[in-house]
Parts: sequence; structure tokens; C-alpha cells
Amino acid sequence: MPKSMFLNMIKDEMYKLRYSKRSIKAYLKWISSYIHFHQKKHPNLMHDREVEAFLSHLVLELDVAAATQKSALNALVFLYRDIIHQPLSFKLNFVKSTRQQKLPIVLTTDEMRNLLVVVNAQQKLAVSILYASGLRLMECIRLRVQDIDFDFKSIRVWNGKGGKHRVVTLAEELIPPLQQQITVVKQYLEADLLNPEYSGVYLPHRLRHKFKQANRSIQWQYLFASSRLSTDPEDQSLRRHHIDASAVQKAVRNAAKKASIPKTVTPHTLRHSFATHLLQSGADIRTVQDQLGHADLRTTQIYTHILQRGGNSVVSPLSRL
Repeated sequence: MPKSMFLNMIKDEMYKLRYSKRSIKAYLKWISSYIHFHQKKHPNLMHDREVEAFLSHLVLELDVAAATQKSALNALVFLYRDIIHQPLSFKLNFVKSTRQQKLPIVLTTDEMRNLLVVVNAQQKLAVSILYASGLRLMECIRLRVQDIDFDFKSIRVWNGKGGKHRVVTLAEELIPPLQQQITVVKQYLEADLLNPEYSGVYLPHRLRHKFKQANRSIQWQYLFASSRLSTDPEDQSLRRHHIDASAVQKAVRNAAKKASIPKTVTPHTLRHSFATHLLQSGADIRTVQDQLGHADLRTTQIYTHILQRGGNSVVSPLSRL
């Protein structure tokens, strides 16, 4: 929890506005950095010029990527629009990051197979879904029981990046472990309902009013439910949240080390591998775009560049000697 009363006020306001906990943490970090950059001057006493100086500093001194600079800008736009009520100018003049996006790290099919063999049993299902369905980490651990469609062998992803919904493929091999996982969640729920302090699973604000009993139904429970109950920071109620993202990150990192994979492997590497392997198997790029939830086809095309740079379509002159 932030020590600053001002930052605590921002945190409370963001909870009221239904921001995710990850967004709240990121915005508070950037707002705090902005304040410290200007020698703890209160944001009420600053505006466009100071924001421009801070955003330029991120590029000129810290050499941050464009996405990082954009994250900082979003936080400060929120600060001045929703907290201080003095919106920033639409034409801010700051140095924009020109760092090129890195090419994704992709595992070979053998590396992927070896990683899944040695990954921690507790996280294996989540890790398998990241690769089998191309989900982002938070999309995976935020899945609810009802998001798994066994009949159509698909997974429904709600409010992914950019607030978009999509349907992705479900590998048939994962159906038995998913059914077993749902059985575990049912056992958790049965025990929770006997606890008089239990307030049900977290639901978005509109849904909690529209479906008043949904938070105690199996359909709305998190698929990857935490083994422990915890206090909701929004209203101090007792709930069972989903597992922490760091548990999956650690499991992937340790599995890559055990499998002796000489690459920097993160959960997002599995999403990159999913896309690349789909293209290698002959899938149409539009299909891959839909599965990944990319708004722009150019974002998906980076995986075709990986295949080309890997030499699949270009013969090295050394091979002709």
C-alpha cells in the first residue's frame, strides 16, 4: 500500500472506477515516479510542460521502449483527467521512443515438449493452456469455470487486451485435466459456502448487481482458484481469488532451466511459440490473428518474419558452396 495519502486516494478512486489491480499498481508506480522526478512537487502545481519533461526523460535517460513510455503517458493522462480534473493537452511535445520491438523468442517443438515434461505439476495445466491456446498470462489465470466449452472444444476469453472478447481453440488432450481442475474448484466452493465470512468470488460491478447469487455459483468461480482465501482490498470482504501470476512465471522459468533450454523463457514465450507453430503447420495468418486477438494483422505478421529469418524460405549462400 502506498505511504502517500495522495497516492492512497488515487488507489481508492481507481477501485471505484473498476480498474484492475494490475493497472492500479502500474499507474501508481508511474505517478509516484513523475512526482519524484520533479522533486516531490504536487501534481496540482504541474501540467503539460512537466509531463513532457518526464516523458522525454524516460527516453533520453532511461531508454525505455515505446510501450513503456505509453504506459507512463496513460497513467498521467488518468491523473490529470480523473483526479485533478485538468486534462492534458492533446498535442503534448515530448521525445518519443524509437526503440524497435524485439523479435519474439520462440521455442522449437522439441523444446516445448521437454518443458511440459518437467514443469511443476501444480502449474502444468495453466502452462499447457498458454501454449495450447495462445493465451496471455492474465487471460489464462482469470478464466472462470464457465469459460471452458467442452462441447465445442473452445475457450472464451473475456476482456482481453484492449477489452476485446474472443474464442480460442481448446486442445482435446487438456479436457481430462480441466475436468479434474473443475472438480477441485467445486470442492473449494463447497467448503467456502460453509464459512459464514465468505463473500463469494469477485465479480465485475455490473454483474454483481445483475446476478446477485452468481458469486456463489460454480460457473463464476476462477478456474485456477487460489488454495487460500484472501481479503479483497476493495471492500475488505473474504474471497477466493485466482492464483498469482508469479506462480506461473516461476514455474515456466524453472522448467526452462530444468529442460536446459538456452533461451530466456517467459509465459509470453509460449504464446509466441503457439503462433509460430500454427503458421509452421500451415494455418492461415488470419486464423492466427483471430486466435491471438490481434486488432492489426501487422502485429501477427511478425511471426512470419521469424520463420523467414530462421531460414525456412531463404537458402544461405554457404549451403551452395
